[in-house]
Amino acid sequence: MSFMHLSFYSAFTLSSLGLAFHRAHLISALLCLESMMLSLYIALSLWPTENLTTSSSLTPLLMLAFSACEAGTGLAMLVASTRTHGSDYLHNLNLLQC
Repeated sequence: MSFMHLSFYSAFTLSSLGLAFHRAHLISALLCLESMMLSLYIALSLWPTENLTTSSSLTPLLMLAFSACEAGTGLAMLVASTRTHGSDYLHNLNLLQC
């Protein structure tokens, strides 16, 4: 296993552990999700160069587009929950209430 693989695996693992342990605030959960997406994007971008293929793949671009949509939706949820509940604590949000 090369150093590059180890760094990508450790970045993804640390961000998923951060998502598992720091779930008190919505903003910290969103930051952990964004770091997971960033590590996946970098890994998918460098994958064709490691396999010595010259064809460019649209997968990293698609991943980046989904990541931007996820970030926009998450920030909209953050603003809406802060306006209605007064804080971004995740335990205040109840999905069964309207």
